[in-house]
Amino acid sequence: MEESIRKRKESQNGSTGHSVDSPAKDKQTVKATVLQKDVGLLSGICLIVGTMIGSGIFISPKAVLLYSGAVGPCLLIWAACGVLATLGALCYAELGTMITKSGGEYSYLMEAFGSLVAYLYSWTTVMVLKPSSFAIITLSFAEYASTPFYPGCTPPPIVTKCLSAAAILLIVAVNCLSVKLASYVQNFFTAAKLFIILVIVGAGMVLLAQGKTETLSNAFDGTSTSLGAVGLLQFILPFYRMNMPLAILIGIPLVSVCYVLVNVAYFTVMTTTELLLSPAVAVTFGDRVLYPLSWIVPLFVVFSTFGSANGSCFTAGRLAYVSGREGHMVKILSYISLRRYTPLPALVFNGILSVFYIIPADINTLINYFSFAQWVFYGLTALALIVMRFTRKDLHRPVKVPIIIAVLMVVVSCYLVLAPIIDKPELEYLYCTVFIFSGLLFYYPFVHRKVNWARKIMRPITMHLQLLLEVVPPEKME
Repeated sequence: MEESIRKRKESQNGSTGHSVDSPAKDKQTVKATVLQKDVGLLSGICLIVGTMIGSGIFISPKAVLLYSGAVGPCLLIWAACGVLATLGALCYAELGTMITKSGGEYSYLMEAFGSLVAYLYSWTTVMVLKPSSFAIITLSFAEYASTPFYPGCTPPPIVTKCLSAAAILLIVAVNCLSVKLASYVQNFFTAAKLFIILVIVGAGMVLLAQGKTETLSNAFDGTSTSLGAVGLLQFILPFYRMNMPLAILIGIPLVSVCYVLVNVAYFTVMTTTELLLSPAVAVTFGDRVLYPLSWIVPLFVVFSTFGSANGSCFTAGRLAYVSGREGHMVKILSYISLRRYTPLPALVFNGILSVFYIIPADINTLINYFSFAQWVFYGLTALALIVMRFTRKDLHRPVKVPIIIAVLMVVVSCYLVLAPIIDKPELEYLYCTVFIFSGLLFYYPFVHRKVNWARKIMRPITMHLQLLLEVVPPEKME
């Protein structure tokens, strides 16, 4: 099957034995069918910054203020999240230079704890976390892109859902066509969101210099001491995961600084009450400070969400690809396009799931309850670093962080998992846990035992999908 598809591709390239320069062509090296990886340092930084900075900093930073109770603790929490993210980035930098296979945490958990833990991670992330996150980002994009056409009212849900589905299809198509094209798109939209951040921060600094410090002067009045106040903020600034240590160490501190400075700028023109009541904080800031150019803020929020969705799609496709390669998902997900050298089946699979996730009325609830699982796996990844310090001493470590940082990340992860559950226990957390472990029902027969009847069913399906999508297994493993 793979050979016939490859031969079809070679015949379409127009190679012929009657050409004058055929000897020269015969000497050309045929390009191996391997995953395209045209992501350099700049594109890596843009991928990190572009994915981490979505719509939240422009629309709803009030969640932090709501739970912290005052301006001072709010800014401290943003700064603490930045420090936490940077410490996590250091752990990922060591893991990424030590284990160079693609897949991020998946590969690290596989190396440290074996197949089962890595499978549970891929099961939860590929089936729920990645596609639902992709869906909510595109829904935010659709809402802000359609709002100008419905002045004075909220866009109808059917409009936002259809526009969200169209955005998903467009982004998946871009990522299927070319890694380089997806990188160019990411770079453009990251530059756009950094531009509007510079505009907001610059305006805020000017106002600070003019003495607009009323909200900041009593920064700690009304501070909340609730146990879960910090725990419920666990998803504000999750550290990003890539096998590009330098991009991590540049991108994440940059995001942290941007978040803190943007919040300071907001407080120069809004009181805490006004900020909490604002439906879109950056838009309110623009109306008060940037008029008559305030229209650029919602426009750049649209750019920001689209860029974040593109980055989410890029990383989700790679995880599904690696999971399929290791046999933890169906094998077709590990196949790559013979024409484009992209993980086309994995990207399409993530896109299909994401379209399904935009159908429910309230996807936010799903994400809120499942997101605690992210910190379970963050903590396990930091623990993997500690474990491999003792079990894999032979591995080369170009970057080596103090082990106390990894220990701290494990402790913080445990707190951020338990605090919201202790502060506000809800049955939905149990449902999420049951779903995670329900993956074992598929793991034992299909991954561990590899039952023959499942292979017989999947073989013709895989063959037809190969012909339809023109995909083949990679010629060499990473």
